[in-house]
Amino acid sequence: MAAESISRPTGAKVIALALQQLGVKVIFGLVGIPVVQIAEEAIGLGIRFIAFRNEQACSYAATAYGYLTGRPGVCLVVGGPGVLHAMAGIGNSSINAWPMLLLAGSCETHLVTKGGFQELDAISLLTPHVKLATRPCLDSLPQSITNAYRSAWYGRPGTGFVDLPADVIQGRPDENVPETRIVAAAPRAGVDPERLADVAELLRSAKAPLIVFGKGAAYAQAEHTIRKLIDNTGIPFLPTPMGKGVLPDSHPLNTSSARSAALKNADVVLVLGARLNWILHFGDEPKWAADVKLIQVDISAEEIGKNNGDAEHGIVGDINVVVPQITAALEGFQYDHASPYMQALQASKAKNEANAAKTVQIVKSPMGYHQVFDVIKRTLNKLSPPEDGNVVYISEGANTMDISRSAFPLEHPRLRMDAGTHATMGVGLGYAIAAHAAYNNPEAEAQSGPSASARKKVVCLEGDSAFGFSMPEVETMARYNMDILIFVVNNGGIYHGDSEEEDQWLKLQENTQQGQKGGLRSTSLGWEVGYEKMAEMCGGKGYLVRTGEELQRATEEGFNSKTPVVVNVIIESGSSKKLEFAWQKSGAKK
Repeated sequence: MAAESISRPTGAKVIALALQQLGVKVIFGLVGIPVVQIAEEAIGLGIRFIAFRNEQACSYAATAYGYLTGRPGVCLVVGGPGVLHAMAGIGNSSINAWPMLLLAGSCETHLVTKGGFQELDAISLLTPHVKLATRPCLDSLPQSITNAYRSAWYGRPGTGFVDLPADVIQGRPDENVPETRIVAAAPRAGVDPERLADVAELLRSAKAPLIVFGKGAAYAQAEHTIRKLIDNTGIPFLPTPMGKGVLPDSHPLNTSSARSAALKNADVVLVLGARLNWILHFGDEPKWAADVKLIQVDISAEEIGKNNGDAEHGIVGDINVVVPQITAALEGFQYDHASPYMQALQASKAKNEANAAKTVQIVKSPMGYHQVFDVIKRTLNKLSPPEDGNVVYISEGANTMDISRSAFPLEHPRLRMDAGTHATMGVGLGYAIAAHAAYNNPEAEAQSGPSASARKKVVCLEGDSAFGFSMPEVETMARYNMDILIFVVNNGGIYHGDSEEEDQWLKLQENTQQGQKGGLRSTSLGWEVGYEKMAEMCGGKGYLVRTGEELQRATEEGFNSKTPVVVNVIIESGSSKKLEFAWQKSGAKK
């Protein structure tokens, strides 16, 4: 009897088998006792385990992997403080609607309430923030993991959480545990004929129609259906920051460079996989017309009619089902490109693009943001043209993210990720590792662009403040031979930096140390910190650059490097001025 019991798998093996049977290819995590046993069993089954230096970063990576692949990313952490740190990923999963399965250890069942090692009532803590929180027994492990995985994936994506006591991980079930049931993709909902006819009539009769799509459309991999709708109808479109690439930036109906005019003058707007939150100014004046009709298509009924959305015309359904229905209902319709609205958009595009070109031509010493991004863009485009779809851009940092958003052209979806709906700093390096895992391994699950089978170069555009949140993960990249290219745009501070001269900065630092007025501001960071050394100390390459020529050379060498590269780009610091997030300018009613 004892021999029969020993022959049965441990809970750790059962968990690993359940993940394998669910099709999991990669686990992101940071292990300790007892969850290390799960990681080792998973590795033994051929599942790749990527070990991070901080639970926040690995939880961010799992959410990003879920977005890129369309299936839950898996995160494995220890209990107690590991769960607390991983809550960052839970928030990221929930706010961005990305699927994640979070597995965490906990103290032995019989020690609950006794003050066991890293004891935490994670179920009570996380239940309000996840779609499902469960603590299985040995015999229910596969079922519980499957339920959490499916819950994270189906409907509006989010986090499924499984709390794993040490005795469950280390124990052996009394009976043979059944295999995990395969979880198929969720059924897709469409639109009823009456609502469809109503929406089609609104679009047909619109004088200034617009289609807006967001990262929900990218996550749904709806690029082909959306392109057919736009090409058939001739309706102009506007992507949100992470909706870039769902249709090519080069598409003639793209209004990104006339964003303000497109929003302000539109009278009927079809919103696909984007929420009417701060990124779209809540659908309110003055960014939008007072009488605009906003038709939302969303998988979540709770989003329909939110803020200035029109619940009467909203559609609850899957974009890949609803959009073809709308396209069929609009058969024969072609929007008039000679309309005043289109003329206004073309004029605004020409003006804004001319101003942007002038800005790029301004050469400064030290360099400014626009000059830096222009050099990087031109160099990368020569090395890998945008139409090939082989460069993935990760961007975070206030000015770095905001300015670079329009600097790098995308022709394919899911090749750009930024701080997202929560504008979270510190996601960049975790996202980069997730993108590398999704696109560049033999078992890679994400596909994008005509060169889907080709390796993709992951490029990080980091503000110096944002980089500081997760820079130890450069060592993670080096350990797993990830040839990620990181640019740290270094102005010595948060937002616009602090001072323009080292002598001035040292004087402010001295005043701070002596408790005098006129010391360092709250947004100050170290002067010309040697961030490039993060790569060098891990076996990668580091570059400190100050000029366009140096930046071009570092970009070329960094692109071709087989190890992680950090390019520390010293740019001008700003003068003291009002701190205002660019997306919030003029957002209030006047």
